[in-house]
Amino acid sequence: MLFRVDTSSGQPLFEQLASQVRLAVLSGDLPNGERLPSAREVAESLQVNQHTVLHAYQSLRDEGLIDLRRGRGAVVTASTSDQYQGLAQSLEAVREEARRLGVPLSAVAKMIEQPTGETA
Repeated sequence: MLFRVDTSSGQPLFEQLASQVRLAVLSGDLPNGERLPSAREVAESLQVNQHTVLHAYQSLRDEGLIDLRRGRGAVVTASTSDQYQGLAQSLEAVREEARRLGVPLSAVAKMIEQPTGETA
């Protein structure tokens, strides 16, 4: 898996990395059992601190998306990848409805980020 980070983004680097893994699972590019590159390899290739990568991996572990084991590395877990596939289908339905209504996806993203009843 090829990771990229945008240092000018307001999103923390660890979250950028975790998001890329989530999206790869959603798209099916990272199937169950797939091993992620080591934190050291990712940190060296992106020239970021290894703890940044470990933070991303730990967040994904806490979500149940990957399994982290010493000596085995980070591996995508079966149960969560199946759940993410259901989420992918739901998101496609939301995209289709947004297109039908003429609502830009950027507005849909803001709606998702901001719970009902909150004001900007």
